[in-house]
Amino acid sequence: MHDYNGGIQPSGLFWAIQVSRDDLRVDQDGRRATLRVRERAVIDSFQFGGANAVPATVSFTVRWQAIGPAESRGKGTAVPTDHEGAFLGRFARARSTGFFKGSQLGFSFRSNSATTDRGYAEMGRERNGVFLTVDASPSSNSP
Repeated sequence: MHDYNGGIQPSGLFWAIQVSRDDLRVDQDGRRATLRVRERAVIDSFQFGGANAVPATVSFTVRWQAIGPAESRGKGTAVPTDHEGAFLGRFARARSTGFFKGSQLGFSFRSNSATTDRGYAEMGRERNGVFLTVDASPSSNSP
């Protein structure tokens, strides 16, 4: 068993890696997107949180194509108290396809192309937390 991962962050976040802006391409109409990552350094610990870890690389391409209309989701335009839990966005059902490969000294793998034809995918844009408009009405303490 192999567990290609980006390590466990101090926050506890795992199985996540940072990608560059250039790795993600979104068509101008927002209905198609491609994430293409090449030879990204990760570790293989053979099991989640395992003691043995070896350097490895992964490459993958994931494509999304919207198959339905975009629908608005979220809590509104003003978020007076809950900046981290709130969001606004427009999301559409989508079909996605992906291809993955990984390698390390003495081992490599390549996946067949996988799709969400029997599952679920969506795509869209969202704003969350401090990026939302905050109700800026003056408080009773204001001069």
